Amino acid sequence: MDQPTAPVPPPGCPAHHSGARVPLHGPEFAADPQAYYSYLRHYGPTAPVELAPGVEATLVTDYATALQLLQDSGSFRKDARRWRHFNEGKISPDSPVAPVLAYRPNCMFSDGAEHLRLRQAVTDSMARVDTRKLSHTTEQVSNYLISQFGSRGSADLLGDYAKQLPLFVFNELFGCPPDIGDRVVYGISGMFDGVNAERAMGVLFGAVGELVALKRVKPGDDVTSWLMEHQAALTDEEMVHQLALLLVGGNEPLRNLIGNTLHRLLTHDAYANQGGLIDEAIDDTLWENPPMQNLAPHYPAADMEFAGQKFQAGDLVLVSFAAANTGPALTAARQAGSNRAHLAWSAGPHACPSKDPARQITVTALENLLNRLPDVELAVPEESLTWRPGPFNRGLVALPARFTPVAARKPAAPAHTEAPARPQQPQPGARSERAGVWSQFLNWLTR
Repeated sequence: MDQPTAPVPPPGCPAHHSGARVPLHGPEFAADPQAYYSYLRHYGPTAPVELAPGVEATLVTDYATALQLLQDSGSFRKDARRWRHFNEGKISPDSPVAPVLAYRPNCMFSDGAEHLRLRQAVTDSMARVDTRKLSHTTEQVSNYLISQFGSRGSADLLGDYAKQLPLFVFNELFGCPPDIGDRVVYGISGMFDGVNAERAMGVLFGAVGELVALKRVKPGDDVTSWLMEHQAALTDEEMVHQLALLLVGGNEPLRNLIGNTLHRLLTHDAYANQGGLIDEAIDDTLWENPPMQNLAPHYPAADMEFAGQKFQAGDLVLVSFAAANTGPALTAARQAGSNRAHLAWSAGPHACPSKDPARQITVTALENLLNRLPDVELAVPEESLTWRPGPFNRGLVALPARFTPVAARKPAAPAHTEAPARPQQPQPGARSERAGVWSQFLNWLTR
């Protein structure tokens, strides 16, 4: 029987009809992205994709090609004001991908000397985070979250744990007092849940603006104050945008990394029979199911040819970390023991500035959870789990689990957390279950 010359597109993929771009949105892509990446590889190192209806991009799926692009800041720029289709009016400002791709004055969307100045301020400030304090804070937050569901014997480990833990840890790292922290939690949760996202973004930026004003008057031992003290001499507007990037850009991947690694631990028996199971599971997750699967938007600075394709200046080019990590060429590298050579943290001048604290938070969060709930297991069949749609993130909708109920643990004395003010009333438009959760945690710490 004759073999087909090219792979068959996944079910529901319009690429069945010649010439159509391959969609990286919708439930079919979310359910099995690897089937799409396998198909996309037949185009070569880059492939034509659609990020949302009407939003065209080129996706780099090959590891070596991705590295070449990420390290060539002369040919490829990050400033989204270069985006040709957006400037030509072909992309609506209210497109579902605009909040991720639209320009903001932060180090992720800057190039050259400006990028170096902003990036140095961020990396120097993050480098001052004390690793012991970070572990202690993560453990306190973990114990608090487990105290909220531990006695039930069941939980959604995504909504009740993986989603909330990074928000709380980052609030502590950035020195958020109760009222501001409550609004940061509401703003970030609303942006990613898609519930009144524009309103949520307004609440977040308002809260971060207040945090900057507060720290100008009353600096503390926290990332916000260190960023403010940096020799880069950031303006208030630059402060707000770097902090928003760190808070939003740190929370979403971390939530997915904790959730995806928990998913791996609960669905692969192999880890139970070997030492160092958490580090191993994190590395395997970063290789095979990274928290951000497609991102690193770049724009050619001029018309050019790259990886055998012609590009116009300002074309949108993205890197598929998930496809690059799982390509045939990478199998040999992993077998040779290069277990940290994946692209999950990106690479080049715009690689993730928070990868070390992110990994440390993930290890501590998983170790504490598994120590407290040693018999935790999936409460539903694995095939019934649903993955969130969208081209950028890779994360579950929910991760239902069951375990032997545990008694609430009395909190250890806080390391340095400010005494909480009276829990604030929810801001107008805030959902009641989100109101005051940071205040509640601080009250729990000081009871």
